[in-house]
Amino acid sequence: MIQSMTGYGKSLVQLPSKKITVEIKSLNSKNLDVNARVPSAYREKELEIRKQISKSLSRGKVDFNLYVEQTSEETSTVINEAAVKQYMKQLAHITDGDPVELMKMAVRFPDALQTERDEVNETEFNKITEAVAEALQSINQYRTDEGKALEADFQKRINNISSLLDEVMELDPQRMDNVKERLAKAVSDLKETVDENRFEQELVYYLEKYDITEEQVRLSNHLSYFSETLQNKTSNGKKLGFISQEIGREINTIGSKANFAPMQQVVVQMKDELEKIKEQALNVL
Repeated sequence: MIQSMTGYGKSLVQLPSKKITVEIKSLNSKNLDVNARVPSAYREKELEIRKQISKSLSRGKVDFNLYVEQTSEETSTVINEAAVKQYMKQLAHITDGDPVELMKMAVRFPDALQTERDEVNETEFNKITEAVAEALQSINQYRTDEGKALEADFQKRINNISSLLDEVMELDPQRMDNVKERLAKAVSDLKETVDENRFEQELVYYLEKYDITEEQVRLSNHLSYFSETLQNKTSNGKKLGFISQEIGREINTIGSKANFAPMQQVVVQMKDELEKIKEQALNVL
């Protein structure tokens, strides 16, 4: 069962004086890249939160956000009276403005407001940890659901390539007859008598050169292997990417050997299906 690296999870926790929202988003990435936005009061716990995320999410570009909203009338921000009065005194030396106007200007200056930092107690942090776990469970479920959609799309395109390969093999006898006719015509145009045995030898050489039986067998095996990998218990996007490269190699070889317009048109369709597989494989965990 494959998983997508795209996901979203959210969780809310209501404490006596504040509401905490945990939000996690993820996109595709070669490795795990966590970007955490945590209020300054919770910075000391950021490392623990990162460890919790890394245990649950193995790959992806992850954006983690922790929002805190005060729901009580109490506030941890207070006016620094000494600083405001000092600013007003200095401003009064510069201008004869109204005290109210001077105060409006003073409160905009640095240190005019102070935020009292409260220590994060264990009970509160345990609640946050539970919220993070719930959001991680949500994002993993999202990834699993997206993975099911990806799996269905992969299997559809693998089946399409397999059907197109059948078309290629149906066209192969006609292609080989075409090769024989062109070689015979080329010899005839020379208007020279040729040794029939030598001609047969040359014909066999060219037919072997254009033969695509091995490529067809290998491509069929790669397609089957891709389908088997989709059913593995663990998601492995990198492995799917490697198999896609091997599929592409065989399709390209068939295309280069085809030398027959109807077959080359089918090969182009195979390449188009494979390109879509490669694009989607980048998003698999």
